[in-house]
Amino acid sequence: MHKLFYICLFLLGMFIQNDVVFAQTQLEMNQESCNDFAQTDLELNKYYKMVLNTYKNDPLFISKFIISQRKWLVFRDAYLESIYPNTQKNFYGSVNPMCRCTALTDVTLVRLKQIKMWINGIEEGNVCRGSIKV
Repeated sequence: MHKLFYICLFLLGMFIQNDVVFAQTQLEMNQESCNDFAQTDLELNKYYKMVLNTYKNDPLFISKFIISQRKWLVFRDAYLESIYPNTQKNFYGSVNPMCRCTALTDVTLVRLKQIKMWINGIEEGNVCRGSIKV
């Protein structure tokens, strides 16, 4: 009996040591999700500014790029409203902040991938590259 107790205690210690088992409150999960979004948004803004700087000698592109980003922000917000259309406070429960921030992170990561193309370039020979440098 003591042997089983010590084995269970050992295994529990292994799980805790490896961060396999941990408890989080809903508030902590909400904060973590929203912190993830904030970091993703910062990275998006960093690359947005890099594109503006890299292409500063192409005013036509810059004006179209700025318009596209403004319209993307409108899209992002409308997309979120379509997922969570009810404006009644607490309608979606205590998980709502976490879910909203996760959705914002997901859609922002897609936009970030798009914007990075203007910095990272695309494969030489791609005839559909448009304004994206090789």
